[in-house]
Amino acid sequence: MVPPKRKNPNNIRATTTLRTNEPKHTNRHSRTKLAPNKTSNTQNKHTPKKLPKNLYHKPQQTTIRLKNGSIIEAYPNNPETIRGPTLNIVYADEFNFIPNDKELYDAILFTLSATNGKFICTSTPWHTNSIFWQIWHNPAYNDYAKSHTTYQQALEPNGPLKHEIIQKIKRQLENDPWRWQREMNAEWAEEQNVWLTQALIANCIDHTLEYQKPEQQTKGEFYAGLDLGKHQSHSALAILQKEQETQTIKLVHIKRFPLKTPYATVIGYIKNLCNNWQKIHKILVDSTGVGEYICEDMKNAGIKQTEEIKFTQETKEKMAEWLKKCMTEKRLKIPYDPELIAELNTERYELTKEGKIRFNHPEGTHDDRFWSLALACYATREENTPKIWVLPRLASAGKAKLEQLKKKILKHQVMGATR
Repeated sequence: MVPPKRKNPNNIRATTTLRTNEPKHTNRHSRTKLAPNKTSNTQNKHTPKKLPKNLYHKPQQTTIRLKNGSIIEAYPNNPETIRGPTLNIVYADEFNFIPNDKELYDAILFTLSATNGKFICTSTPWHTNSIFWQIWHNPAYNDYAKSHTTYQQALEPNGPLKHEIIQKIKRQLENDPWRWQREMNAEWAEEQNVWLTQALIANCIDHTLEYQKPEQQTKGEFYAGLDLGKHQSHSALAILQKEQETQTIKLVHIKRFPLKTPYATVIGYIKNLCNNWQKIHKILVDSTGVGEYICEDMKNAGIKQTEEIKFTQETKEKMAEWLKKCMTEKRLKIPYDPELIAELNTERYELTKEGKIRFNHPEGTHDDRFWSLALACYATREENTPKIWVLPRLASAGKAKLEQLKKKILKHQVMGATR
């Protein structure tokens, strides 16, 4: 089964359903395959490559009609869209990353109960507060058939993974064993001292959200965060769109520049965005080290929205806490971006003896996108402006009346006739 083409297939997961005129399935059967997350370009072509051409009609954007009467349709991960159609098979990809999985699962069961249909879900393991985890560990779901696939079963010649690629990934994840366990061994694993938990991140994923391209003419209320780096770390830019009515902030663009990218290139990229996107209200920039000079160059280049903030233990704590607050309140929405999700879950913290929070990340990993997102979130804050009340002076006649009123009140109090 090949999903139809989406604008940004690397960041979208749709629930794909199949309606068929074949005999109905008598058992609800879930082949829950845990596998390394790998999306190839051929899987997202508009034309289904795995089906012989004589079996289907011309594909539409979200529908493939087979000549035997079966229909394959792609739906967003929304419980309301599943309730209406008559379905025989529902397939949910990356089910452990769907924020409203319980509501979606209930809707799927009610829909399939009318046809005694089949539910199939697959996913890379993520957080344990999910239906996907329950299917694997709760005895109430023992009627589900399960299939556990690790990278070893996918190695050549039995699968597409090459041995040299696996060795490269192993070196890259050497200092992040929890991610190796999830991505390659398909096991649930999470380090205890992560700042953003898997469950918290999963609740912020919006599978309908797509990144906007920098050259697009885009309108909205935008706020940006820029974390600067060059040799050891990357420069990273995150842009959020804020909806004033709901106070929701959506990650609509993120860019991590290659190492050794000149700062002039970074500034030019942002300048182009400011010209095409209306309107970017604020760009909060890490001014630590050379950042102060970069901020000056940005302002001289006409990027007047630039604001500086120095990275100290105190300011990083404030930004990280604000990011977590936005996520906890479910105001921040991010696309399904596996690399970003993994990086957000990589940031660690520890308490110092002074009671402060110190942030770090495992050696060999990066947190540039984490801090660019934290900067962008911090830029959306609305600081309360103190109000100054100006009271006019009382004229002399007004003062006299005030004194008379005081005497009158005092007289009534003495006589016991206060009103």
